[in-house]
Amino acid sequence: MSTNDTIAAIATPPGSGGVGIVRISGPRAKQTLARMFLPMSPKFENFRPWFLHRGRVVDWNGENLDDVLAVFMPGPRSFTGEDVAEIHCHGGPFIVQSVLEAALRLGARQAQQGEFSRRAFINGRMDLSQAEAVAELIAAPSREALRYGLNRLDGLLARRTETLRRELEDLRMQVCVAVDFPEDEVEGMDAPSFSTAVAKVDAALRHLLQCSRRARVMQQGAVVVLAGAVNAGKSSLMNALLGRNRALVTDIPGTTRDFLEETCDLGGLPVRLTDTAGLRKAAESIEEMGVERSRQKLAEADAIVLVLDGGALGEAGAAAETCPDPAAREVLELAGDTPILIVWNKCDLCMPAVFPPRWTQGQTCCTTSAFSDTQVEDMAESLRALLLTGSGGAAAEEGLAPNARQSMALEAALAELAALREDVDAGRSYDCCAVRLDVAAAHLAEVTGLSSPAEVLDRVFSQFCIGK
Repeated sequence: MSTNDTIAAIATPPGSGGVGIVRISGPRAKQTLARMFLPMSPKFENFRPWFLHRGRVVDWNGENLDDVLAVFMPGPRSFTGEDVAEIHCHGGPFIVQSVLEAALRLGARQAQQGEFSRRAFINGRMDLSQAEAVAELIAAPSREALRYGLNRLDGLLARRTETLRRELEDLRMQVCVAVDFPEDEVEGMDAPSFSTAVAKVDAALRHLLQCSRRARVMQQGAVVVLAGAVNAGKSSLMNALLGRNRALVTDIPGTTRDFLEETCDLGGLPVRLTDTAGLRKAAESIEEMGVERSRQKLAEADAIVLVLDGGALGEAGAAAETCPDPAAREVLELAGDTPILIVWNKCDLCMPAVFPPRWTQGQTCCTTSAFSDTQVEDMAESLRALLLTGSGGAAAEEGLAPNARQSMALEAALAELAALREDVDAGRSYDCCAVRLDVAAAHLAEVTGLSSPAEVLDRVFSQFCIGK
């Protein structure tokens, strides 16, 4: 993939539209544009940078294709860092394809997937985390995903990881000084101070990894499972969150025999709600199968809404030291590290004086009445906040949400620091410490692409669309 080629591609989505854009980038971008473009203005002499010129675009035989606007953006202050030209034509598929074909016949090469962004990365216009943010902005399914993608595009994650990488480099330099000049009076770092500095970077990396869960939730949506005893009001609560009657609701315990899934927008956050069969000792085989599926869904959840029947538990159930609801106890045991929102439903029947219940042990709690829609909006906001912060409690306002690739690099750096602490505790030599610090710093450099091998870059940019 030569960067000396001039490349071209359609930059707008497939299909018909009001406008279609053909993008050209490389050393012959201006020359290719000049051969395709006939200006309307008799005063036109040359392409004024960053200025839209109206004219006609012609094919390689000089035949008219369309009435267009054309712009030339000289490097290095363009998206790719190279000379870039764009032709804005009408968005019919045949027109746009014909304009692209003309550019290709005049010497440009068809761009590969993500090649424009890859050239921007190679030419220093953005680091790898920012290039990934471009693709994530295009695919953003929610306002939250858009906000965090913009933060990464602005370089917030890159700056944070680069600061940590430099701290590791500084530590490595001090270790090397101790190795190279062991008998000289060179100011070094004692073991406690060294351990404190490593622990500081370790804590910062763990915090970033806590934030990574938000990236997956915002890009892919969250799976939320409503669980609890039969007749606690799970289906009614699902209907209230959806704003329509999707799940069947009756007074007969065990109405829901199988799980039911529906998507909804939770304040700009895509969520897949799963209503499950109530947990109890099943009376017959069909219900038993539904209960078993409920347990399976709990293991797949990003968050669990544990619905309590407040009317049945009453004041005594809220004041108890241990959970009196067998189904709720089972959910709490199966949840593990999955975040839980405990909902005291049917608060119109019993609003306990002791709330949250004593046995919730710090879990997030709220009250609702799904039947009368009381405080359902407050419950939805509590659920949204729980999904964004997770069980780790990472502050959503920081705007950091590493993606899967970036998280793998952070985890590798964290593992190297853990091994470094073991080396220090075992009294191993400074040389071992320097190697560990060097490897950890290299993993952090992978976040921004500073030390990423070619196959990693190929994998990242192959996920982009051709016109980006």
